[in-house]
Amino acid sequence: MNDYIIRGTAADDQIRFFAASTRELVETARQKHNTSPVATAALGRLLTAGAMMGSMCKNDSDVITLQIQCSGPIGGLTVTSDSKARVKGYVNHPEVMLPPSSAGKLDVGKALDLGVLTVIKDIGLKEPYSGQTHLVSGEIAEDLTYYFAASEQIPTSVALGVLMNKDNTVRQAGGFIIQMMPFAEEETIAKLEKKIAQFQSVTSSLEKEHTPEKMMEELLGDMGMKIYDTMPTQFYCNCSKERVEQAVISVGKKEIQSMIDEGEPIEVNCHFCNTHYHYSVEDLKRMLEEAVR
Repeated sequence: MNDYIIRGTAADDQIRFFAASTRELVETARQKHNTSPVATAALGRLLTAGAMMGSMCKNDSDVITLQIQCSGPIGGLTVTSDSKARVKGYVNHPEVMLPPSSAGKLDVGKALDLGVLTVIKDIGLKEPYSGQTHLVSGEIAEDLTYYFAASEQIPTSVALGVLMNKDNTVRQAGGFIIQMMPFAEEETIAKLEKKIAQFQSVTSSLEKEHTPEKMMEELLGDMGMKIYDTMPTQFYCNCSKERVEQAVISVGKKEIQSMIDEGEPIEVNCHFCNTHYHYSVEDLKRMLEEAVR
């Protein structure tokens, strides 16, 4: 298993945690969308968070969507994950290039700038649950930490990281989400806060060949840490020629007829995985018949 997520508890269940290694997942997204280094870092962080948040879902049919609308040159990002931590996503402007930050890092904060983070949970209710917060830094991990505190009232620490090679492929990617349970004692909270303050970064931990297990060991090893589950995670899009065809049919008879009148084949692009689907005029005529039914 290459990319995976571990889930567990510590301090007599006062703490729950999720930690992930996602290098292949993020590299797949980079290749599919031909993202620049800063866009890869931004999308990779959000994909990693989405995968972990997907793994929190209780039902097989649950879906979670993370959406960032922002004023920065990246324009926005969208990520969707299912309960099996299969995740997909895209950035509005994958080509954006920026100089490094003052710390010499990829400047994800500047790429996003001001904006809003929306978390939509489709958990089988009549209406999906939706929570929204302003971006506090554009660095994504801090924005999600703030989201959990403000929108879900759960004290949470989110850390995410993507490290690039000189040839712009993904060298390391991963992250963790650590949450305090409502009954957590002050002593436990203070001890964890101190540990997190001393923790260097996700990418430096992964560079030391630390697995998600070792990363959590570093933070929670002396607090009775228990891992109760390991699950694979991957970039996965469930689009297909048939599904996209249904989307074309849903635009209505008038639109399909005008495409037929133009007498040219059409190309439909999936935002999430950048797959191109081609439909001939004959295909469009068949779709028109289905739309009429």
